[in-house]
Amino acid sequence: MTEHLEPAQHDAVSRCGYVAIVGRPNVGKSTLLNHILGQKLAITSRKPQTTRHNMLGIKTEGSVQAVYVDTPGLHQNGETALNRYMNRTAASALKDVDVVIFVVDRTRWTDEDQAVLERLQYVTGPLIVAVNKTDRIEDKAELLPHLRWLAEQLPNAEIVPISAQHGQNLETLENLVAERLPEGEHFFPEDQITDRSSRFLAAELVREKIMRQLGAEVPYQITVEIEDFKQEGHVLHIHALILVERDGQKKIIIGDKGERIKRIGQEARKDMEVLFDSKVMLNLWVKVKGGWSDDERALHSLGYQ
Repeated sequence: MTEHLEPAQHDAVSRCGYVAIVGRPNVGKSTLLNHILGQKLAITSRKPQTTRHNMLGIKTEGSVQAVYVDTPGLHQNGETALNRYMNRTAASALKDVDVVIFVVDRTRWTDEDQAVLERLQYVTGPLIVAVNKTDRIEDKAELLPHLRWLAEQLPNAEIVPISAQHGQNLETLENLVAERLPEGEHFFPEDQITDRSSRFLAAELVREKIMRQLGAEVPYQITVEIEDFKQEGHVLHIHALILVERDGQKKIIIGDKGERIKRIGQEARKDMEVLFDSKVMLNLWVKVKGGWSDDERALHSLGYQ
């Protein structure tokens, strides 16, 4: 039985550690991170594989600093170099972390969930299963047998029903994390919220808007590179290059008379102005670079390392 710490004890003991957020694609890992941090940091969309890199989200509250690691979804499609990179990236987050949060989607269970569960059998540290989107379950009687089944599969795990999108029960989840973090000095300054550069965050925001705009029209062979990022007075000038693999994809992103790329730029700029607290001038253009998503060297040069 875990001994729950009282808030007063949190104040007395400095705690800090890494918390991996893992699960199959599209279960709400990035949404969960954003709601814990209280601001948008990780990009989200309804498309699987939106998250491609591990990213730290740092939350410091009093004497407790939790360093969350948002990971790409662990998936079974390892056909391209990019897919293999994402799987390696997600799996690496399970090493040397202090707590693991396994996010699952309601009572839905897929082969990919099972594959993640099998990897977690080897995790020796504290494990929390966050059963997400429980607010969408119409018949709550369905949930209890599934929670019991999860408890049988992972007998050492704490199981917490949550809604990441609506912030339900996240305080309980955060308290469970805080209790399991080791005692120690904080790794990061109190006001730091991520390890990623502003250029990286800008590129991710552009990619998010493309993912949201295009639906299934363009597959996942797109990436964004920031070629220029400089503050001039009160204005932040950002030039972003969108790389695609084929001419047809370029035409889809640009859209009829440039309408689609204009809309992508407008939406990305709004989020950038909030994130960077500055007026932003954003220039986008699209370039074809055939086969980049299955070329290890190209991936490395584009920051997938």
